[in-house]
Amino acid sequence: MTKIRILCATLYTLLAVGANPLTANTLNVDDLLNIRSGDMRLVAIHSEPKAFVKTPFLDEIDNKLDLSIYNGKVILLNLWATWCAPCRAEMPSLDAINKEINDDKFSVITVAVGRNSIPVMKQFFEENKITSLPLYRDPKMKLAASFGARGLPATLILNPDGEEIGRIQREADWHSKDAKKLLDAIIQSYK
Repeated sequence: MTKIRILCATLYTLLAVGANPLTANTLNVDDLLNIRSGDMRLVAIHSEPKAFVKTPFLDEIDNKLDLSIYNGKVILLNLWATWCAPCRAEMPSLDAINKEINDDKFSVITVAVGRNSIPVMKQFFEENKITSLPLYRDPKMKLAASFGARGLPATLILNPDGEEIGRIQREADWHSKDAKKLLDAIIQSYK
């Protein structure tokens, strides 16, 4: 009888651990490294998530925000500037992927770094039909510095806990099939 109780307790423990959401939602770094192609080969995938950054940034009416408002979602965080030609070139692809992956577990967040006036940002968004991205700013470049961004554009991939799991420090086509494949794999790993 004791052997049966031990066996039942062991089986119960194994099933409980297997059903634990903390162990079920894991990011397989090797799989992500292997599926990267095209522009996405340049995305650095971290072996361990980097710490959550709580540095504030501003919305278009100067309210202070931080990335915790997006906890629970995979975030594609793009640091850009209105004067940066590669940033401007990739913005339509960021808008397109944000519209296409219409998932409550994913968002594209764009934050203009440095001196970027709201009227110029709005004009750029209007001229390029950017309709799904927020007008966020980091005028003193504190958010960019917190992430150690060394140039623009810089796009960081954050897990649902707000930790950085990957980044690319150059322009990329975020609406390409390669980007969709990588982002889908990341989003699915947290569902």
